[in-house]
Amino acid sequence: MVPEETRTPTRPPAIRRPVRSTAAATPHPRAWTNRLVVAGIVLAALNLRPAITSLGALLEEVRGGLGMSGSVAGLLTSVPPLCFALFGVTAPRLARRFGAAAVVCAGMVAITTGLAVRPYIGGTAGFLAASALALMGIAVSNVLMPVIVKRWFPDRVGSMTGLYSMALALGTSAAAAATVPMTDALGGDWRSGLVVWAGLAAAAVLPWILLARARGTAPDTGDGAPAAAADLAAGTGTSGTSTDTATASRAGVTKPPTAAAVARPEPGGLRITRSRTAWALAVFFGLQATAAYITMGWMAQIFRDAGVAASTSGLLLAVTMVMGVPLAFVIPRLATRLPRQGPIVVALGLCGLAGYAGLYLAPAQGAWAWALLLGISNCAFPLALTMVGMRARTGAGVAQLSAFAQSTGYLISIPGPLLVGVLYQHSGGWGLPIALMAGLMIPQIGVGILAGRDRTVEDEAAG
Repeated sequence: MVPEETRTPTRPPAIRRPVRSTAAATPHPRAWTNRLVVAGIVLAALNLRPAITSLGALLEEVRGGLGMSGSVAGLLTSVPPLCFALFGVTAPRLARRFGAAAVVCAGMVAITTGLAVRPYIGGTAGFLAASALALMGIAVSNVLMPVIVKRWFPDRVGSMTGLYSMALALGTSAAAAATVPMTDALGGDWRSGLVVWAGLAAAAVLPWILLARARGTAPDTGDGAPAAAADLAAGTGTSGTSTDTATASRAGVTKPPTAAAVARPEPGGLRITRSRTAWALAVFFGLQATAAYITMGWMAQIFRDAGVAASTSGLLLAVTMVMGVPLAFVIPRLATRLPRQGPIVVALGLCGLAGYAGLYLAPAQGAWAWALLLGISNCAFPLALTMVGMRARTGAGVAQLSAFAQSTGYLISIPGPLLVGVLYQHSGGWGLPIALMAGLMIPQIGVGILAGRDRTVEDEAAG
């Protein structure tokens, strides 16, 4: 008999209950931040063109209200690329210091303020200054959007660029189509028709405030690098993404870079001006921007001078812009699946040449067809953005290439809208301006083919 004190008490075997994962029960912090980034990208993109196309739809009324000549109106349509060139180049430096989210947030605030005050500030000079404030915000956001897409969605550059470009085209076309009807509904005052777009810009401020405040709250990446994830959440670390991370991104791996990778700068930096592809992409960007800003600033006036009603002219401009909604999603996805993007460049250029020929020969009779063709041609913009992400291997390369291509490109595009205004005023018609537009399409096709070659700026700059 076993003594009482030595007996081992027998207990029924414990039932092992499955432990519920808290990670499954609560959304991962990076998941909600990703959704917030997507919302911020879409809202920001919606606000990157209404400042321009809303003015294009009411350009005749604004000219009359402010007493502008054709040449001064041409100067007004040249202000967007001028501001994009001057202020866009500062975006990477500002993002490294304050974080990309904070810079984009400030950009949305600048857009809101500029659109709210420019109709009422008084005089041509004040109107130009307020417009420049809004365009400053657009400029920095223009440059940082490809960087944000590359950093947050490295394996979905094509689809996310398509979403961003689609939202941009939607905002562009909505402003072109709705500005004249809203102006009529608000009593016919052009000032009321322009100021309403400040409300849309104000809505875009909120997600970027939250993203800027989220700096340092991103989750651990699993490799002991919460600081790296925090930098990603803030959009910083632009100059420190490693080549290994870029290689993993192209392979479809979405793991964020380590802290060391984010902190380690590239030796000597990237000498972007030594890359022929960077120059080709910058010139391509500049020529497509020239065509886009001439279209946004003057196309409605071309149709009005041909006898088309003002409201219909605004709709035609909207049709041109809205073509970018579906195509801005299709073209980047197609471009990322091709080793060379030259065939897409040629197809878009031929559509542009056909549209300009129609505007010259029968602007009113085939107005809808010409608007469609020029809308297809203007999709060179999302193609250019996609090539920015494809022609660089690293996040640092994308940041430098985006700033260089956009700033240089917008500098190239400055004379175009101004020259169209001068030719229009002094020739008394649209023959010479349309011939200029068609002539610029030829070099656009040529440099686009060069920019579409399967090369990277890092390799060219190193060589």
